[in-house]
This record gives sequence, C-alpha cells and structure tokens, in this order.
Amino acid sequence: MFDRIAPTYDKLNHMLSLGIDRRWRRSAVDALGRFNPQKILDIATGTGDFALLLAKRIKPQQITGADISEGMMAVGREKVKEAGLQDVISFQWEDCTKLSFPDGMFDAVTSAYGVRNFHDLDAGLREMYRVLRPGGHLLIVELTPPPGFPMKQLFWLYAHVVMPLVGRFISHDNSAYTYLPASMEAFPQAEQMEGILRKVGFSEVEWKRFTFGISTMYLAEKQP
Repeated sequence: MFDRIAPTYDKLNHMLSLGIDRRWRRSAVDALGRFNPQKILDIATGTGDFALLLAKRIKPQQITGADISEGMMAVGREKVKEAGLQDVISFQWEDCTKLSFPDGMFDAVTSAYGVRNFHDLDAGLREMYRVLRPGGHLLIVELTPPPGFPMKQLFWLYAHVVMPLVGRFISHDNSAYTYLPASMEAFPQAEQMEGILRKVGFSEVEWKRFTFGISTMYLAEKQP
C-alpha cells in the first residue's frame, strides 16, 4: 500500500493536515535537539521528510532512515539528493521488529507518523530501545484522535469522510486513506502509550498534545 501511494504521499499529508503537520514536526525536532544527538535512526522514515528536518535543524553527523517500503524510500533518496545531504542521510530497508543494527548504536531513535503502522508495537519499541545507547532518546510523533468535545466529533467526520474522499482522488488508492483513521483509532493514546514505553524500559517519559490532540509527541530516555 505504501509503495502505491509513495508518489503522492507528501502532497496528501500536507493537504490533509492543512499544512499544520510541518509545525508539529518542527516542535518535536526542537524538543529532541536540546540533547544534540549525532547519530540518529529514523524508523518508518517513509519519504524522508522527518530525516531531512532533523538534518536541517539539529545538524547531526549521521541519520539512517529505515523503512519496509522501498517505494517510499526511493522518493526520499531523490529528496535527499536535491537537498545535497547524501553525506548525512542514508536509507536502508529494515523490518522494525528485527532491526539489523547492533546494540547501543544510536544517540536517538525517531519515528514520525509511522509507529501506528507497526504490526507488533511492543516488538518494534523493544528494538528501538535495544539500538539506543544508554542515555539516548526516543522521539515519537503520532496522529491521535482529539480527546475532547467538540474536536473529537468534528475530527471523526473529517477523518472518516473527508480524508478517504480526498485520499482516493489524489492517490487513486481506495484503501490507504480509509486505513489511516482506523490505524489512528487503534493506536494507544497518551497515558496508555506512556505506560507501554515505561514497560519496555524507557524512563523520563513525557508527552505533549498538539492542536487539540490531533497529534501527540512522546519523548523518552533509555536509562544510562
């Protein structure tokens, strides 16, 4: 599915969020930036949007973008080439539940709008924990249904009516943007996600809602 929608993925993301997703991403990157990570793994990197933002705002030595969709990464490689960041950002096919990297390799592991697609969330988080060095940081940004009235009800209409219609029109894919709201609603939220991260072993877990809770950032540390 992600291979099929790769050519229109970025355009649709920004269109469906009315461009607000760019602000969410910048806020999340700046929250991580205070730790000055130099080796970053961006899981479910997709077309590399978040990896490019990390490179521009944090300026680390190395970013590895990992994804299971070669179609998405092909778009990302072209974007990195256009930005002249081939020496900083590389892409690698990876199954998030069975990463090929050694223990403690990265200063930070990030994932923007990809964790809800993990077929085994606990296994994926354990692998992210494993490849982090002690004292390293995990950053997750994810779409979440707003918790309060009336945004919860308004967003339900938007997600279940507008998103699928616009998604089908632009991407010509009948399933992708029906899958999106379903995956959001199935994903653990706020305190529940914090509990899952702590169970995996992360400490200093914090989370922050953006724009009435449409998006949520999770920032956690691997114990030194």
